[in-house]
Amino acid sequence: MLEEKLLDQYKNWAVIGASTNPDKYGYKIYKKLKKHEYNVYGINPKNDTLEGDKLYQSLSELPEKVDVVNFVVNPKIGIEAVKECAKLGIKYIWLQPGAESDELIQLAQAEGIEVIQACVLVALSYRE
Repeated sequence: MLEEKLLDQYKNWAVIGASTNPDKYGYKIYKKLKKHEYNVYGINPKNDTLEGDKLYQSLSELPEKVDVVNFVVNPKIGIEAVKECAKLGIKYIWLQPGAESDELIQLAQAEGIEVIQACVLVALSYRE
């Protein structure tokens, strides 16, 4: 199953929509990935840091290529991020509930990007 493969084999992740608000899923996902010892980069153009970690404006600013990009944003924002993933050669995206749209998924697939539609918080909770 692709979900398991991504969680087991790929440890460099980015979270688009990483939030400084502990009540938001972008915060919870970022923190959960870190707790499980993933190397995680937060993407949020509205904030500079998340609990001392640098937040980035875009995927292109990251110091290294990531394996998986987790989307915790409106699909309209996600469309541009899919284009950036394609440009950077990122092959896997993980869409949180609410981050998906037919247009976004079709674009990703047309660019050769594999798409997971599931809650990473739920997937990781089975590993605790």
